[in-house]
Amino acid sequence: MRRIIGVDPGISTTGYGVIESDGDAISMITWGAISPPSKKTIHVRLSVLYDGIKDIIDRYNPTEFAIEEAFYRNNAKTVLVLGQARGVVMLAAAHQGLPCYEYSPRKIKMSVVGNGNASKEQVQYMVASILEMEKTPEKHDVTDALATALCHLHQPEAIAA
Repeated sequence: MRRIIGVDPGISTTGYGVIESDGDAISMITWGAISPPSKKTIHVRLSVLYDGIKDIIDRYNPTEFAIEEAFYRNNAKTVLVLGQARGVVMLAAAHQGLPCYEYSPRKIKMSVVGNGNASKEQVQYMVASILEMEKTPEKHDVTDALATALCHLHQPEAIAA
């Protein structure tokens, strides 16, 4: 039995999703988003992210942790802040002894949709379809996190980062 937490990190919103597979069937365990208060300082927001991911890991006991790689933008400050968010959620996983796997947005889209250039809406549709979700998450951060977990599930021999 594998239980995977997928994470789409961000300082404004970090999406997460936990799935489980027994080899044949895939079950969606939980999903959601952690949104630190925007008016707080960066160190407080990072602390909220760390505590939030740690709580999810403690509550749902995943065996593996998959995270979306950073998508590099032109704005250096944005890249730095995203790197900090990624670092604290990866630290939370490491503190719990979870192996951490990273996947590019293109690889995730290819794995879930079959097209590395798929739109957010296409990813959202396929995630909801694969996981037979009655309610589709509104935030793309959440469907991206679930897509990351699904991508990891389908990797034959993933190597921890």
